[in-house]
Amino acid sequence: MLEVLTKGFRAARQRLRGETALTEANIDSALRDLRRALLEGDVSLEVAKRFLARVKEEALGQVVKLKAGSGDQEVRVSVGDHFTRICQEELTALMGGGDPTLNLEGKGPAVILLVGLQGSGKTTTAAKLARNLKEEGHRPLLVAADIYRPAAIDQLKLLGERLSIPVFSEDSHDAPDICKHGVAHARANSHDVVLLDTAGRLVVDEPLMRELEKIASRTKPNETLLICDAMIGQEAVTTASAFHERLELTGAILTKMDGDARGGAALSVREVTGVPIKFVGMGEGLDRLEPFRPDAIASRILGMGDVDGLMNDFARAVDDEAKAEEDARRALQGEFDFEMFLDQIQTLQKMGSLGDLVSKLPFFQDGGMPEGPIDDSEFRKAKTLIQSMTGAERRRPGLVERDASRRRRICKGSGSSPKELKELLKKFQMMRNLMGMLGGQAGGGLMSRIPGMKKASQLAQLRNLDPQALAAAGGGANPGMGLPGGAGMAGGLPMPGPRRSAKVDRGKSKDKRKAARKARKRSKR
Repeated sequence: MLEVLTKGFRAARQRLRGETALTEANIDSALRDLRRALLEGDVSLEVAKRFLARVKEEALGQVVKLKAGSGDQEVRVSVGDHFTRICQEELTALMGGGDPTLNLEGKGPAVILLVGLQGSGKTTTAAKLARNLKEEGHRPLLVAADIYRPAAIDQLKLLGERLSIPVFSEDSHDAPDICKHGVAHARANSHDVVLLDTAGRLVVDEPLMRELEKIASRTKPNETLLICDAMIGQEAVTTASAFHERLELTGAILTKMDGDARGGAALSVREVTGVPIKFVGMGEGLDRLEPFRPDAIASRILGMGDVDGLMNDFARAVDDEAKAEEDARRALQGEFDFEMFLDQIQTLQKMGSLGDLVSKLPFFQDGGMPEGPIDDSEFRKAKTLIQSMTGAERRRPGLVERDASRRRRICKGSGSSPKELKELLKKFQMMRNLMGMLGGQAGGGLMSRIPGMKKASQLAQLRNLDPQALAAAGGGANPGMGLPGGAGMAGGLPMPGPRRSAKVDRGKSKDKRKAARKARKRSKR
């Protein structure tokens, strides 16, 4: 997600490395990288021009201070840091504005009208939104009003059955009447929210707009939300403008944000229509509809991560907080085993794609993000191997490490090669060493704020730890799961960890000891 934009902003920041002031010359140089990234990221040309103009205007008026704070709190601040802060504020303003909450006030059931092109994900988004409303204590009703797409009504009924949410449908070819009757049915059956799943077209056309205008006239919706596929790029701007002119949109929902490396729609839709982006779809799961937070998206575009989003993902994925907390305590005391390792893998898979999780970690501002997509298949291989072990082997990893016959049986049972099992054992040992190192640190940091780890006050502040030091603490090799760029895991979270040679570290220590011995001999003379 958003890799194209992130690379462009990183390149602009690098151009300011070594500068001592923001001047028109170096600002223009940095803005050229931003302009290229914004256009490659499918941001509308007019939106890109206005954004760059605001950044330049703000940057030229800045007095750059290279130090911030005082005393022990004093830190050095670079020209690139000032430029990044300006970009973050302008990106947040570009995507923000308006009220991100849903308007559900008024007599009778609140009506939410979902509109958009065919294939944008309206039906799935309707189910996801209904699920969120149900979690908040509402009694939603889904209305199947897409009478044109084959199996659209059956799809909505199937999703409603999975979520235990009722679906209203009629054997009729008049979508406005179906929606009107659906609202009446909701009122008669004490549903407080009605979600209208309407038909789309491959392109915006007059018959579609007339039908939607009739539906809006007969149901008086509280919210008219445009469901927009983030992967259609600049076409999203044209679509949003066309719908807004005829229907007076109150908000937008961007779908498939997890699969878009460009993300231009997120920067363009709000600027063009003036309506807020209220939610983003971040995966296929019915729980993967998240409130849109422009400040978090801006931070991720600039490579500064999204720790709050990561915490929310973890809180949603953990089924038993008390067990997770106890496992964390045991792991930090050196009792880490394959049962805990398996729990971590399953928790990570519930949190979404590993690439999305890694992008939320605040380590990648200056280019530490792995290149290309991060493959989740290593987790599946690891799960298969661990699930082929006996209960005793999972609780006592030494049984597998010492017994060749057990290793052969595990490989045969999982359909894996001895090399894959060897890699898993190596990664497990690195992970165990890393947990021991973290358990020995003082103070509570990022991990202590995660549900299930809040009592582990010994944890270091991961945000301030050097990834290379973490890799070295794991025994010198990369503690990751064989992922590009060395993405590993720490306390149930993916961690970046560049490779580092243990031989080099041992060599440096040996040289230091020799120098110390020579110094002692000279002092005795």
